[in-house]
Amino acid sequence: MTSKNKPFIIMMILFLLILVTFFTSLNLGHIRIGPLDVLKTFLGAGTAQDQLVLFDFRLPRMTIALLIGAGLAVSGAILQGVSQNGLADPGILGINAGAGLAVVMFIFFFQGTMTAVGTFSIFIMPLFALIGGIGAAFLIYTLAWKQGVTPVRLILVGIGVNAAFGAGLIIFQLRMNPTDFMQATIWLSGSIWGTNWKFVLSVLPWIIFLIPLAIYKARYLNVLNLGDHVATGLGAAVEKERRTLLFIAVALAGSCVAVGGGISFLGLVSPHLARRLVGAKHQLLLPASALMGALLLSIADMIGRNLLAPSEIPVGLVVSALGAPYFIYLLIKVD
Repeated sequence: MTSKNKPFIIMMILFLLILVTFFTSLNLGHIRIGPLDVLKTFLGAGTAQDQLVLFDFRLPRMTIALLIGAGLAVSGAILQGVSQNGLADPGILGINAGAGLAVVMFIFFFQGTMTAVGTFSIFIMPLFALIGGIGAAFLIYTLAWKQGVTPVRLILVGIGVNAAFGAGLIIFQLRMNPTDFMQATIWLSGSIWGTNWKFVLSVLPWIIFLIPLAIYKARYLNVLNLGDHVATGLGAAVEKERRTLLFIAVALAGSCVAVGGGISFLGLVSPHLARRLVGAKHQLLLPASALMGALLLSIADMIGRNLLAPSEIPVGLVVSALGAPYFIYLLIKVD
């Protein structure tokens, strides 16, 4: 295996692991469906129960896990590249909380939409999350700016803004009716609660448009990592490209939060693991991060659904349990 082909082979291995996890997860759950029964169901010869479980519950949920995992991972990789901060993550910096606050406000002012799950509300939630994420990002960078943005200042301001938005979330939750309160609480803990194809369609356009756009812009991330003066000398429109990349990262995080809730640490851990495997060149790092994020969230969702079955652990809690120790390690390691 040559060094030139190694990243592509690694990404192929990640893709194969995603397929293995995907088909394994189809078999597991409170209602077990054997591999042959899964195959029969796909061929149209399965029982009515198997068709209901697979096509109406498991497949849309697992598809959403893959999309959200890829989106959050690429968002984290972009934020780490733009800020030159290995601790950057949409959950830690407060972007997820800003998007979540916007969605909870939407739920609060249009109570019943979460329960009724109207088509309009499903597709409008990512737009509210995008607005909330952009507002949070603007506030964080404004407060963190002091003759530039240092990694430590960015993290500290992000944690503070995250806490402030968290307080706002609690205020709105306490004013909700009991049904919407429970829905919002489960959603905020990072539960992939949207188990139908409408939720897949609500997040799919954002992912299939923004991730290829991010990969297309990857060369600018490489240049920005050389420093603003060098990047300007190489002909890059530094501020314009930085704003574009930040918008892509926030839009990815916001659309994922709208469907998957507050899943932290995934955008932190996935790019770091991908960087160890394929290197720091963003043309390779971004697709590898997408695959790594999709794999990790699929595994976390499988664990959350089956560890205490028939009860379910929100996938956000599983990711946090796995990602928090790695964050502490990075926090100790960073200068």
